[in-house]
Amino acid sequence: MTKASIDLQDLRRRIYVKAKAEPSWRFWGLYVHVCQMETLRATYEMAKENDGAPGIDGVTFEAIETQGVEALLEQLRGELIGRTYQPLPARRQEIPKDGGKVRVLSIPAIRDRVVEGALKLILEPVFEADFQPGSYG
Repeated sequence: MTKASIDLQDLRRRIYVKAKAEPSWRFWGLYVHVCQMETLRATYEMAKENDGAPGIDGVTFEAIETQGVEALLEQLRGELIGRTYQPLPARRQEIPKDGGKVRVLSIPAIRDRVVEGALKLILEPVFEADFQPGSYG
């Protein structure tokens, strides 16, 4: 997995330390960090490394690379800052199982994976500070 940049790692560490030291602390202003290009770039790289099928829009990583990653990230950033971002519906893919049953996968569009990853990257340290040491997942 691609590691977040040093600045992003430092931000996540500071959020974790604050949340651990003061469990009742109310975090304000985290959304600003979700909208930063550094955060979006890091989560795009993580999504790309994970690969995966295109979502309902059919856009692949190759298509994004051809059109320009920065253009996509700037568009997402603008939508996030302007509070106009709307996730696309997830593509449903049925996977056959034994016994004639199917397992349904919901595959989000790549743009939505980037935004989901950015939210996770910034919010995760707050919740990790509250979890028990043996808690995973």
